[in-house]
Amino acid sequence: MKVVGRWLKWAVLGLLGLFLVWQLWLLGWVLLWSWMNPGETRFMEIRLAELRQKMPEAQLKKQWVPYERISIHLKRAIISAEDAKFVDHEGFDWEGMQKAIEKNQKRGRFAAGGSTISQQLAKNLFLTPTKSYFRKAEEAIITLMLENLWSKRRILEVYLNVIEWGNGVFGAEAAARHYYNASAAQLGPEQAARLAGMVPNPRFYDRNRNAPGLGRKTAIILGRMPGAEAP
Repeated sequence: MKVVGRWLKWAVLGLLGLFLVWQLWLLGWVLLWSWMNPGETRFMEIRLAELRQKMPEAQLKKQWVPYERISIHLKRAIISAEDAKFVDHEGFDWEGMQKAIEKNQKRGRFAAGGSTISQQLAKNLFLTPTKSYFRKAEEAIITLMLENLWSKRRILEVYLNVIEWGNGVFGAEAAARHYYNASAAQLGPEQAARLAGMVPNPRFYDRNRNAPGLGRKTAIILGRMPGAEAP
């Protein structure tokens, strides 16, 4: 029994060591990306692999643009749609999460997530779309790293440049050109609100651009945008 106990002890220590190394690896990338722009995120890798199963030569549409070259309307639209308390919270919107839990319980299924922009960015940069307790815990750790090591402006800048906006379309610049043949800097309020409305299900709305639900969401976001505060 003593031998078994020792092996269990070393196994647990080994797992803890691997977990610590993994967190340090993530921390290194978070520190690097605080001043260097990410080339490709985990979500991008996953989507590109999916596209290449059907078209081996497929490429993602993406083009990095600095924060100041992204329309203020899009910044306000995204904050209005995804995270109204973005500039005030420290990574987590506890009230929003509670409302999401209550909504899911009422519907009997997972209908709302309550994730902040920082949480969504953590997931996009490093994790997978699969839902599990481990992934949510890892997402929370990375979110704390981002919030403590990056400014809100940097978080929003990276978020707007890496999120999915259509089938193989990533970032504000590629989305603006894909849907409106314009640059991210040229987006007007209604265009920005419509793009923000697409974020929860971008590939569906890429295929169904006149979906009635998207029109309703666009109108709601437009009404909220004047009160949105962008960093």
